Amino acid sequence: MLNAALPPRIILCTLNAKYIHASLGLRYLLANMARHGGEDLRAQTVLREFTIARAPQDVVDTLLAELGECEHTQVIGLGVYIWNLVQTTEVVRLFKQVRPGIKIVLGGPEVSYEWETLKIVELADHLITGWGDVSFPKLCRALIHGPQPLMKVIAGEQPPLDDIAMPYAEYSDADLAHRLLYVEASRGCPFKCEFCLSSLDKTAWAFDLDRFLAELDTLYQRGARNFKFVDRTFNLKIDASIRVLQFFLDRLMDDLFLHFEVVPDHLPDRLKAMIARFPPGVLQLEIGIQSFNPAVQHTISRRQDNAKTEVNLTWLMRESHAHLHADLIFGLPGETLASFAEGFDRLYAIGPHEIQLGILKRLRGTPIARHSAEFGMVYQQDAPYLVQQTGAVDAGTMQRFTRLARYWDLIANSGRFKQSLVRLMQGPSPFQAFLDFSDWLWQKTGKTSGLTPEMLLDALFDYLTDVRKEDIEPTRQILLADYLASGARSNPNCLRGLLGERGKPERKAAPALVLRQVRHGENMRDQS
Repeated sequence: MLNAALPPRIILCTLNAKYIHASLGLRYLLANMARHGGEDLRAQTVLREFTIARAPQDVVDTLLAELGECEHTQVIGLGVYIWNLVQTTEVVRLFKQVRPGIKIVLGGPEVSYEWETLKIVELADHLITGWGDVSFPKLCRALIHGPQPLMKVIAGEQPPLDDIAMPYAEYSDADLAHRLLYVEASRGCPFKCEFCLSSLDKTAWAFDLDRFLAELDTLYQRGARNFKFVDRTFNLKIDASIRVLQFFLDRLMDDLFLHFEVVPDHLPDRLKAMIARFPPGVLQLEIGIQSFNPAVQHTISRRQDNAKTEVNLTWLMRESHAHLHADLIFGLPGETLASFAEGFDRLYAIGPHEIQLGILKRLRGTPIARHSAEFGMVYQQDAPYLVQQTGAVDAGTMQRFTRLARYWDLIANSGRFKQSLVRLMQGPSPFQAFLDFSDWLWQKTGKTSGLTPEMLLDALFDYLTDVRKEDIEPTRQILLADYLASGARSNPNCLRGLLGERGKPERKAAPALVLRQVRHGENMRDQS
């Protein structure tokens, strides 16, 4: 342990999107400071996490206070991601103004590719691209004890996974109690979807499963109940998937929550049988569909059997209690609004609990850039590098979709408007029905944020009765049922006189991470 009287020599730091996220990457680095030869630096290293809501000056002041005035070399390692690039750049700039002697080392996906023009790299002392588990401790030893490294940019060394110390002991008791715990049974991905950084991997590498499950058991014994697997393809190797699922079946508790990312066209019967054994509220599956358009799939090198995908999704909805998040991406090369609508309608008919509507990003280093000229792809110059228009989708349509995606998350994915949504989506094309509503809501409000559930409920009432000419009283009763089921406590205009006197809401027993699932209601524990 670090001597409390001495300032740390090394601080590992990042700015997370939210407090609930705990950096897995930095915990890997912390665990490996004691390995790979040379002096054990673990006792001289601390981990400090902030959120992007924290002012950069405050971050710098906090870290400087901990570093103190030290005549020895000190190092700050910063994890840089698409969501924190702007804020972290300012943190580095402020450090170099007041304490230029502190060595700043960068790492992370946002600075591992196409880094040559990034201001943050210019400001920092060193950059490690790619894997840092071995390379960061080696660099720290060189900075502290010499000989001084000659290169500013260092290609990260990729060791065998058995040589990497596991990070899970670095999760604190507070992490276990209040945050999502990120874990991985494997790294890499064998698929080549060109919008994804994992397309640069040659394959997937699996950690020794006995060793990994032993680490999970230790976490579980310490009280961990929320596990988010970051494996790009959890169901790549079915034998391993089944062993992991059996591990958790043997440890079922009412508050257990598991998140896996799976490919939808690879669910053999024995994996289905294992999934079907889980009770409601435990499994959350993120399923990347991205596009049902075969021409688009071919362009972006995505292999997906659409027929098997539909069959498997239908099975999951009908025969399992898993909560399904299905992903679609708008703005892919060659995808039109009409073809996207066809794919959306196809997915909506299956009925996943949430459909996540994303907009294509041109992540640094991804091969999707090779299509820019041919398909007229225009992206934002700065993070998050969203596509602004394509040869098939003009800028105005892209803006319309951006608003639609926001409204969809507030109304459909929130689970607050289940019956109202069914009414709203009626028509030949559910996508077109929601797009019409989205256009109307934008004209009415002029905003996509600050919309309370009550404002949205009143908007739905006005649209359904004034624009769609639905009968007023049946519509009001549907909205009333949704509002009461959502647990909201205010008084929307359209429900005046219907709510009566209500006491304070009962405290929800479900953990915060699954409350959104509770509102969807199809597969919660109180339903059999």
